[in-house]
Amino acid sequence: MNEIANLARIVTSRSLASLPILDLRSRQTNKENQFVATLAESPEVTQLQVVKTLYGKSTPANVRALQKLQSRVRSKLLNQLYFLDHSDPRHLVSRRYELECLDLLHKVSILYSEREYKLTERLLQRCLRLAEQGEFTQYVVQGARMLRNLHAEQRQPVLYKKAAKVLHRAQQLLTLEDEAEQLYRATQLALGGSVASRRAILAMLPDRIEQLEALHRKARSFTTYNAVYRARIAYEELQGNFQEIIRVTGAASRRLRDGKLNARRFDIRFNHFMNIYAYLRSRQPMQGLRLAEEYNRDFHPSSNNWFYFQEHHVLLALHAEQYERAQQLMGVITKNPAYLIQREAALQRWDLYKGYIDFVMPPQRVTTARQRQIAQWVLQLPEYSRDKRGHNVAILVLQLLHFLRERNLEEVLLRLERLRKYQQRHLYEPTTLRSRLFLRLLQVIVDKNFDAAQAAERGKVLLQQLQETPPPGEAFAEVEIIPYEHLWELVLSLLREGAPVAKESELAS
Repeated sequence: MNEIANLARIVTSRSLASLPILDLRSRQTNKENQFVATLAESPEVTQLQVVKTLYGKSTPANVRALQKLQSRVRSKLLNQLYFLDHSDPRHLVSRRYELECLDLLHKVSILYSEREYKLTERLLQRCLRLAEQGEFTQYVVQGARMLRNLHAEQRQPVLYKKAAKVLHRAQQLLTLEDEAEQLYRATQLALGGSVASRRAILAMLPDRIEQLEALHRKARSFTTYNAVYRARIAYEELQGNFQEIIRVTGAASRRLRDGKLNARRFDIRFNHFMNIYAYLRSRQPMQGLRLAEEYNRDFHPSSNNWFYFQEHHVLLALHAEQYERAQQLMGVITKNPAYLIQREAALQRWDLYKGYIDFVMPPQRVTTARQRQIAQWVLQLPEYSRDKRGHNVAILVLQLLHFLRERNLEEVLLRLERLRKYQQRHLYEPTTLRSRLFLRLLQVIVDKNFDAAQAAERGKVLLQQLQETPPPGEAFAEVEIIPYEHLWELVLSLLREGAPVAKESELAS
């Protein structure tokens, strides 16, 4: 009872007068809870709207009151972070175990400063076990250092030497892990940069992977394994070697299943994501779609990872010509409460995907303001935009398809000219061959005066070349929302319905 009595003494004698957290389950309404509820329901709400909601009208005094309330609530919400539920397996699996170590280290620090040594030692031993099981080497170092110091202070030489030995071994391991992480993070930074920086890192990656593998052979830890695993996937992705990514991700799944990977650390969601991405890029959409349906359960709908995963889920459906399935997925995605709070660039990608889906599966009627906005947005996009790198051909092609369906000769010729200019300026590398071949196919329809039969015949050789050309690596790719081969069939089917014609005003002039 002594331990718990000491703990009770510490807590009762040092507790704050009022708890600095929110009682979100309280049945009694107060301004703090009303403010939080308002923000949760309407994240985009303005300060003026909040003032009117909470205080009835906007006055300088009420604005000042809101500012004080906001400061108080922010502090309490930060304190509330200690009490989040991390048990859902659809989030990053390592988070709950890492936070458990941090929670124990926080408690131990307080108990140590209060000189409650027995409970401190017990919690430190528990923290060390958890840190070692999760291979959180930095927390093994912290815990072992605190335990060593505790034994020194209590004049326990045998226990001191034991803790010092654990600390020394963990510090040596942490040095190797830090070096591996530094190499991988520098690689990751370059991968997120320009095409030039990605080409530069592509040339360096074999040596860097060899360095990482050497570090892993010395450390044999999850952290060094993870650096090798992710760097290897990045290398194969840049080269366009998607079959190898399928092999690497499949091997990782088997190792996890066989207990050879730390289940408390390995992010199966990333493995799933890269696996279906590789099936998409290696032109095996049916297999990828089947796996995406299976993997979907491992992603929490509230996370950004869910949206990234669903992008490839939709693209797999489009590549598999499962257009109705893609339409169903878009319905689920747009109904997600977090959909509209994504970054603007992400929302525009979704709009582009929806533009293609609506083209192949036209809705019965355009009813919502958002649908009308998307239709206008797609048609007014610029010829070339750096913030839409990888999607510029897809944007111009979608515009072209729209005007082919409208049989608007002037706009069709304008888009074909824009595509020609875009090709001259940006599609000159060998890795852009698929895009160049498709744009040459589109030029055939002009050469054959928009005659579907003649264009199909004249384009046979180009189509064969396109079918035999694999997709390039990620560093150089234009995204094919619908494969170029399928788009060519769409173009021909539109021409069979009728060639584009000049407007009467043009004919009169």
